Amino acid sequence: MSALPGTTGRRRIYLMRHGHVDYFGKEIREAGGDFSVVPLTPLGQEQAKAAGIALSHIAFDRAVCSGYPRTQQTAEYVLAAQPSGAAPALEVDAGLVEVHGGDYGHVKSRAEMAAKMAFHFDTAGEPGASMLPGGEIFADAMARSVASIERLLDEPGWHTLLIAAHEGINRLILGWASGGGLAAVRAFEQDTACINVLDFDMVPNDNGGTKIERIMIKAVNLTPYNYVKHGMNMNSLESIFAHDPA
Repeated sequence: MSALPGTTGRRRIYLMRHGHVDYFGKEIREAGGDFSVVPLTPLGQEQAKAAGIALSHIAFDRAVCSGYPRTQQTAEYVLAAQPSGAAPALEVDAGLVEVHGGDYGHVKSRAEMAAKMAFHFDTAGEPGASMLPGGEIFADAMARSVASIERLLDEPGWHTLLIAAHEGINRLILGWASGGGLAAVRAFEQDTACINVLDFDMVPNDNGGTKIERIMIKAVNLTPYNYVKHGMNMNSLESIFAHDPA
């Protein structure tokens, strides 16, 4: 099994959120409100490029995104900053797509949408809670996203992995990794194009494969375009729905 240098069975995942997007942009309107098609804004592109520069000295063995344009573009900007010929091919894992939303109702403005979404992750720890009425159950989304992480960890031949995913999915993975489960989801803010660093100590299991012995969260919500968060007084959802996110 490949392992981080100096360790016997440790693997590292750089878990990113995609860069800034505009959920009121023309792509969304043309797609009838389908959030899966939204691309990065120019600001989101610059954020992803900043992350790429910050990660440019790290040799990724593998790179994975959810397949949505915003995560694919984010990962591509990061990989473009790798030394020539060193970047791995970008893979898609559909288990990492964003938590499927339910009924937003009739929303007339960015402010109204921000107010509607402001506390939706705070309910994740409640029994049967979903992403808005009729949306995906948070527990189900955690199960599928964690299954993707466990499947990747079970595959040989790598020790350093890049994942570009989404706010909700990242919160769920971090809640699981922290041991706090769904109740911890509310505490893990994920700014656009942020980087989380998770280490996994892997040991042999009884079936000839490996299992997770320990998870260590090395870093959470790092934003290379503004490391100390100066002026970032809005949370990520408030920023996305603001007229002037900068």
